[in-house]
Amino acid sequence: MIRLLYFASLRETLGCEGEDYPLQSPITTAELRTQLASRGQPWSEALAPARLILAAVNQSIAGTDTIIQPGDEVAFFPPVTGG
Repeated sequence: MIRLLYFASLRETLGCEGEDYPLQSPITTAELRTQLASRGQPWSEALAPARLILAAVNQSIAGTDTIIQPGDEVAFFPPVTGG
């Protein structure tokens, strides 16, 4: 099991701020995103491959090849701009 967190527009689109997700073996952040997007609407829209979405694993910015282990916390969020 892993803990998923969704921030900003993702939280609004998905209608939830987080969930527990079953995970029995290691997976990359890219593979997890693909699995979640395959759930259908609104997941396929929110996590579409064309959208720039960032990930953090255990509160550290993660790349697409970062390995997620059972027990990890994974956050997905859009890029933030500031000025």
